Amino acid sequence: MRLIVALNPLAGSGAGARAVPGVLSGLEDAGHDLDVVGLRGAARLPDELAAAMARNPDALVAVGGDGLVHTAVNLLAGTDVPLGIIPVGTGNDIARSLKLPLRSPSAALTVLLSSLESGARRMDLGLITSAGGQDIWFAAACSAGLDAVVSARANSWVRPRGRARYVLALLRELPFCRPLDYRMTVDGAPADVLAMLVCVSNLRSIGGGMLITPDARPDDGRLNLLVVRPLPRLKLLALFPLLFSGRHVRRREVQIRTASSVELEVPHIALYADGEPVGTGRVRIDVVPGALKVLA
Repeated sequence: MRLIVALNPLAGSGAGARAVPGVLSGLEDAGHDLDVVGLRGAARLPDELAAAMARNPDALVAVGGDGLVHTAVNLLAGTDVPLGIIPVGTGNDIARSLKLPLRSPSAALTVLLSSLESGARRMDLGLITSAGGQDIWFAAACSAGLDAVVSARANSWVRPRGRARYVLALLRELPFCRPLDYRMTVDGAPADVLAMLVCVSNLRSIGGGMLITPDARPDDGRLNLLVVRPLPRLKLLALFPLLFSGRHVRRREVQIRTASSVELEVPHIALYADGEPVGTGRVRIDVVPGALKVLA
């Protein structure tokens, strides 16, 4: 097959660079033709990807973390070109929800090669539409509030890797957090709330394995709306470890419901989608069933 291989050698504090030789040689040994992009830096990647897509590839393989996968999702959404993932980033929540191997690029490559033979599956995506900006797709979640602030803080650090980065970012931001007024419309019905955070998810986890919506499925045609009501900082801190097991859903301050569409506005807080900033202001978030083909 003709494969685009998009690389982020800086992913995972160098894990991406270490994985590249084995991934490329494994794909070539399997007889695939490779169009490699990303070696000239992140700034050139969008143009390189656009040029590579014009050459009609059979699939795109992202060797990186959720940031690279997010870029690929926004390129492939609504097309018939499937996405393969070799997860070597910090969070890897999209790959985690798709049950891909996270700690072994060679194991992820084995799954990818098998999926290229057996065929892709389809998964849902979330689509963010703002008043003045371009539409943005996401695979995992769109966050607003404490979780978005923590993502911003974690993104500014190089170390530590993985879950520890988000734990430390939370501890750094916790003293400054406060409830926010969220103006929302859920499936056409007003649902304004005062909350610590609101997250609209498509997959199970964010932040390197926090199971914010543990019952979410990538192909159920629904979004999951998580709301954490106001609570004291010490109780919020006690709630945080429960996110990694999904036990937070038992707390009365935590509410989860499914929806097809959520309109959301929270003043002065940037929204984050798949860990990447997507701006401020009022947005509409819709589920688009089967919008992406994935090799998983």
